[in-house]
Amino acid sequence: MTVSTPLGTAPSAADDRPRRTRRIGSAVLTGLAAMLVLVALTAPAEVAQVEPLAFLRLPVEGLAGVALLLLLRGGARRVVALVLGGLLGVLLLLRVVDLGFRSVLARPFDPVLDGALLGNAVDFLTGSFGRTGGIAALVAAGLLVVAVPVLTALAARRLARLLGEHRRVSARVVAGLTAVWLVCAVLGAQLVPPVPFASRSAASLTWAVGKQVPVSLADERAFAEQATVDAFRDTPPDQLLTALKGKDVVVAYVESYGRSAVEDPQYAGGVGATLARGDRDLAAAGFGSRSGWLTSPISGGGSWLAHATFLSGLWIDNQQRYRSLTSSDRLTLSKAFQRADWRTVGVMPGTTAAWPEGTFYGVDQHYDVHALGYRGLNYSWSPMPDQFALSRFQQWEYGVPGRGPLLGEVTLTSSHVPWTPVPTMRDWDSLGDGHVFDEQVRAADPPDVVWSDPARVRDSYGRTIRYSLDALLSWVQNYADDDLVLIVLGDHQPAPIITGGSTNHDVPISVVTKDRAVLDKVAGWEWQPGLKPAPDAPVWRMDAFRDRFLDTFG
Repeated sequence: MTVSTPLGTAPSAADDRPRRTRRIGSAVLTGLAAMLVLVALTAPAEVAQVEPLAFLRLPVEGLAGVALLLLLRGGARRVVALVLGGLLGVLLLLRVVDLGFRSVLARPFDPVLDGALLGNAVDFLTGSFGRTGGIAALVAAGLLVVAVPVLTALAARRLARLLGEHRRVSARVVAGLTAVWLVCAVLGAQLVPPVPFASRSAASLTWAVGKQVPVSLADERAFAEQATVDAFRDTPPDQLLTALKGKDVVVAYVESYGRSAVEDPQYAGGVGATLARGDRDLAAAGFGSRSGWLTSPISGGGSWLAHATFLSGLWIDNQQRYRSLTSSDRLTLSKAFQRADWRTVGVMPGTTAAWPEGTFYGVDQHYDVHALGYRGLNYSWSPMPDQFALSRFQQWEYGVPGRGPLLGEVTLTSSHVPWTPVPTMRDWDSLGDGHVFDEQVRAADPPDVVWSDPARVRDSYGRTIRYSLDALLSWVQNYADDDLVLIVLGDHQPAPIITGGSTNHDVPISVVTKDRAVLDKVAGWEWQPGLKPAPDAPVWRMDAFRDRFLDTFG
């Protein structure tokens, strides 16, 4: 027998289940949309402030956006919500990139000048974590660039529809929350010091970007005017570097070797012992040294900008200035040596692609990662240990019998982030093609393991600085002759994870030689004896070095 259901009878629980599921799903989506918008509006400006409670704030931009949407109806409200949501996604991406720059380079992101550095970030990831890791990071970044604005736009549209369905209640809530925001702003209320509960994070970022863009656009014109002033452009070759005739000059850049390595208690003990031992060994071999400080234009990364500043006598703190410089006829230190009949060479183990800038700098021969012939296992971003790079320089340039005077620029990259694996010194005659180092690489933890523990990262940093200095000092003791003038300097301070957020940009610089006449020449610089500059040793801007050097030895 079939029993019919009377008209008007309530649906069964089974019939209501899909409807209930849809309501729950809708509520979850609305909650996620609200969370995404809140995160985008309240993301803190500093890495140290990023914690869950820092996002539980009242954003004034959200209140203003809700008020605007309540004034609109229908299609206009949807369109405005999509536009505002998309813009909010772009701001969130800018905030994330800005936080990345602050955590690595200790400065904010410049949307006009820093775009070119994103390619270098990919190269670093590929060098440190392998080609697969670099490609994966690039793909993930591309997906986020597209997905984040789309998701924030859809989230804003969903919330706008909810506002339209509850206009009166929404208006009352906004009015009340606006009063709360004003009170909290006046009182300086905070859930997580020093992050204010009354947030204007998105507005502050928008203002900062808007203010920076015209400044950055004007920087190119300002730099072009500065670059036209060059007191040494027309100096005859026979008047350049006359006090160094017959000398071999080696400029050694120690990656990430900054004031923190010398003075921070976490690293100063080990680095100080290395420098003190170097002083004793050098003195026993008849060398003297003088040291001071240079203020680098950068911190955390971008070594080529520091090298350009040091060599050109111009302040090169962004890629736009670098491009302008390297397309000019500026007299660099290396070009001055080249004009004065020195052979000029560059040892650049971290360079993996063509380097057309060599002509601008005045480098007769440069040895990149391929030319150096290292066949061992890659250490990470720095493919080979510094000792191997120095041994190639010795074999192919400095140790060549009967050669003329030489300017060698050697970049020591073992102390480049990620500071792992940490090499150890081997007998100079045993290096071969580099396979002798393979066991060191195999035995070391990979970068992702080391970087899971900040304490290990800091320990590795200190050890790589000591290694780079040991390798250089060992080369001097084993191979240097009476005509060597060594200039050793850091290029920039390391990342904030090492410096603890210090804003200081100073790097050590030392002149090492057996020739007392050279040391007498630099006496007017008032640099201090030894490889370790005291805290109160003279500090020059890095762009001042070229002119001081050419004046002193010209």
